[in-house]
Amino acid sequence: MNVSTAVFYLIAIITVGSAVMVAFSRNIIYSAFSLLGTFGGVAGLYVFLGADFVAAVQLLIYVGGILILILFAVMLTHRITEVEVTNRAAGRIPALIVIGVLIYLLLQTVQETPWVKAKEITYAATTGRIGDLFLENYLLPFELASLVLLVAMIGAVVLSRKEIKE
Repeated sequence: MNVSTAVFYLIAIITVGSAVMVAFSRNIIYSAFSLLGTFGGVAGLYVFLGADFVAAVQLLIYVGGILILILFAVMLTHRITEVEVTNRAAGRIPALIVIGVLIYLLLQTVQETPWVKAKEITYAATTGRIGDLFLENYLLPFELASLVLLVAMIGAVVLSRKEIKE
């Protein structure tokens, strides 16, 4: 086993372990912080696939935006730990049955698929080419998307501000 294979397996274990923590943790704060490990691991797996742009977008959008938004929402919500869940075992048996069927189908598919060994692929950076396309062929849609996001941000500010009554 070479170093890159060991690092791949380490990132895969971190990703799956963090995802399990997100799903089964009873504390929402721990689930939110475990989501960081899941998103980071997925970005690492994208790096191994040679998709450097998608890995950077994963880090910027999911870790930098959505996860921070979730953490702020959880931290700013008062009395979130006081919520009583009355029936924690609801739906566990059907969920276990569905999971078992899906694992069986996945293992059956892995066993029956004729895996063909591909020749060695050389990876090239994709970020520069995507940047060139954004600034040449797709400049107008790129700028229109930025205007739509600007209008949405201004609308969010207008909707969220408090009215001062005199």
